[in-house]
Amino acid sequence: MSDHQKDINQLAQEFESCRRILLALGDENRQHLILEMMRIGQCSGVRVGTITEKSHLSRPAVSHHIQILKDAGLLKMRKEGTKNYYYFDADTEAIDQLLTMITHVKEIMERLPDRSRADD
Repeated sequence: MSDHQKDINQLAQEFESCRRILLALGDENRQHLILEMMRIGQCSGVRVGTITEKSHLSRPAVSHHIQILKDAGLLKMRKEGTKNYYYFDADTEAIDQLLTMITHVKEIMERLPDRSRADD
């Protein structure tokens, strides 16, 4: 197996390990929710109702997307009595895996020949 193929196989494994976070970040609705949470600017956490007010989504839809972001390791939840507050506290292992994969993609791309022209 060539070094190039080994790199590609390793990259495929890295991509597989990043699928959950890529899926979470790849959805336009979740991107909107992340941006709105940032704009709200409450580092201590935001309630679903507050996020819902800033979006075009229903409360159940916001809760669903928040759960996906939480499962991906991007958000955490703090409980105060019966109230839940969601805040950014990314799982550093998931972020490290994503950074490793992106760095690896860049390294492979830099070594590839120019493929913009067809061979004669």
